[in-house]
Amino acid sequence: MNNDSLDRDGTIVSETDDEMVDKIEKVRFLPEALYYLRKINDELDYELVMVTNQDGLGTESWPVEQFQPAHDFILDTLKSEGIHFEAIHVDEHFAHENHPNRKPGIGMLTGYLEGGYDISNSYVLGDRATDVQLADNLGCKAIHIWPEKTTHAELTTESWKEIYEFLRLSQREIEVKRKTNETDISIKLN
Repeated sequence: MNNDSLDRDGTIVSETDDEMVDKIEKVRFLPEALYYLRKINDELDYELVMVTNQDGLGTESWPVEQFQPAHDFILDTLKSEGIHFEAIHVDEHFAHENHPNRKPGIGMLTGYLEGGYDISNSYVLGDRATDVQLADNLGCKAIHIWPEKTTHAELTTESWKEIYEFLRLSQREIEVKRKTNETDISIKLN
């Protein structure tokens, strides 16, 4: 099973000027994100996992009661569109704390490294350099949702359609090897 780890803010929903999606009124889904996330969920062999840094969540400056309604609205909307996340990981640490759970640290995702997942063919989708670094740290690939090319990402785009097509086409490659006493055959199709 392949895994797609998706950032939330700036990837599924638009990033706000103050970088806090703290009210339902601020939630704006990226163009075509819902449509193509559902196609990825329904048609491709990827398990979707949400991974998000929420600086200081649970503190006086970012109370859970302020975060939860907008977060629940996002999750309810995704669910109503048939988009299922196997897991949702939210890290509340500030960058200066250097906590291993905070992206690009892999602390929240170490369970995915312990069998059952084809990590080298899995992706992290995100809008920040820390998302691309997370992919490197996990040993998987990155899709950077940003208009400017990122050297470490397999794909850099602002288009969910392009993301879907990239993931769909990348799964159409197969390699088969067969060895008998008389032959040694290897074929790779794309």
